[in-house]
Amino acid sequence: MEHGKAKHHEIRMLNRKTLEITGVGNVESFDNEEFLLVTECGFLAVRGQNLHMKNLSLEQGLVAIEGTVNSLVYLDAGSAGKSKGLFGKLFK
Repeated sequence: MEHGKAKHHEIRMLNRKTLEITGVGNVESFDNEEFLLVTECGFLAVRGQNLHMKNLSLEQGLVAIEGTVNSLVYLDAGSAGKSKGLFGKLFK
């Protein structure tokens, strides 16, 4: 692996209201209750209430989200369907 291609993924959260995430490659989907992000370390689901995007720079790999954060969950690509089924049952 080249030195410039090293994985770097960081999450900073302040009072469950402001979330800054680096190492983001893409935003798969989002609404006011869930963001699904592709990060250097896999899929990341951010769940909460009144979530909205404060900042987005895919060139820098940065996403900033505001709202009430309830959970951060990494989903493995192989088990994403299984995990979503489980979370679908939990968050009906």
